[in-house]
Amino acid sequence: MTTPASATDDRPRVALSHRLAERGVDRSLLLLLPGALFLIAFFIYPFLYGLNLSLHPLPKHGTGVLANYVNFFTDPYQRATIWITLKIGLPAALINVLASVPIAYRLRGKVRGKRLLTTALVIPITLGTVLTAAGMIEYFSGTGWLNRVLMVAGLTDVDHPVPLLHNYWGVMLSLVVSGFPFAFLLTLSYLSGIDPSLEAAAATLGAGRWQRFRSISFPLLVPGLAMTFCLNFVLAFSVFPSAVLLGDPQDTTHVMSIAAYDAAYQEYDYSKASAIAMIMAVVMLVVISTVLLGRGRLYRGSSGGKG
Repeated sequence: MTTPASATDDRPRVALSHRLAERGVDRSLLLLLPGALFLIAFFIYPFLYGLNLSLHPLPKHGTGVLANYVNFFTDPYQRATIWITLKIGLPAALINVLASVPIAYRLRGKVRGKRLLTTALVIPITLGTVLTAAGMIEYFSGTGWLNRVLMVAGLTDVDHPVPLLHNYWGVMLSLVVSGFPFAFLLTLSYLSGIDPSLEAAAATLGAGRWQRFRSISFPLLVPGLAMTFCLNFVLAFSVFPSAVLLGDPQDTTHVMSIAAYDAAYQEYDYSKASAIAMIMAVVMLVVISTVLLGRGRLYRGSSGGKG
C-alpha cells in the first residue's frame, strides 16, 4: 500500500544539528580547534618538515633519499650514540620512578610537615638544568664540598678525589636531581587518587601494610607509574645541557642530541641533523610503546581513583 504524499510531507523533520548531535558532532567540538591548530603548527608540521629534510642529503653523503640514515648506522661513532643515550636515559627514568614510590606512598595522607617536605622535594624544578649543573660543578668537583668532606674524613686525598664530573655519573646525577620532582609529583597524584577505603577494607581482613601495597595499591598504581616512566624517559633521553656541562660530550656522554647539534651547527648539515632527530624519535617511540604494551598486559582494570 502506497503512503499518500501528503502524509509523508506532514512528518516532522529532524534538524540537521540534531542528527549530527546524535552522532556526537556538535558545537562543543569547536573547543578542540585551538588544540588541533597548535598540534599541527608546533608538532605535525615541524615533524613532516624535518622528515622531508632528512630525505634530501647533501651530495657528499650520497644521492639516495636514505643516505643520511645509511651513513649514520654505518658510522660506529654515530651509531654508538643510540646505546649511550639509552644507557643514560633508561636508568635515570627507572631510578626516579622507583625512588618516588616509597616517598609518595608515605606522604599521600595527612602527614605533619607534608607541605614543607613536598616543597623541598620539588625545588629542583625551579632551578633549571643549567643552574643545577652549575651547582653540581661546585659541589662535586675535585675541590668541591663533597670531596673536601671526604678528605677531612680521611676517605680520599687531594690527588685522588672522587670523580663525579665530566663522566657518565655526573650526567646521571643531574638527571636524577632534575627528573625526580616530576616523578614524585605524578606518583603522589596517582596514589592520592586511590580510594583509601580499599586498603581499609583489606586491613579489616588482616592484611598487613606490605600485603595491602602489593595486592591493592601497586596494581592500581601501575598505569600511573608507566606514564611517569615514559615522561621521565623522554626528558632524560633528550638530555643536552647536562651531557655537555657535566659529562664528556665527545666520548662517554656523546648522546644523540649532541650528535644532532654538531651536525647542524658545526658541520652546517641540517639534513643530517634532521635524520638524527628522526632516529631519536623512533627510538623513543619504541621504548614508550614497549612500556605501554607491558602495562596493558600487566594490569587491565580501573585506576581506582576517587569520585
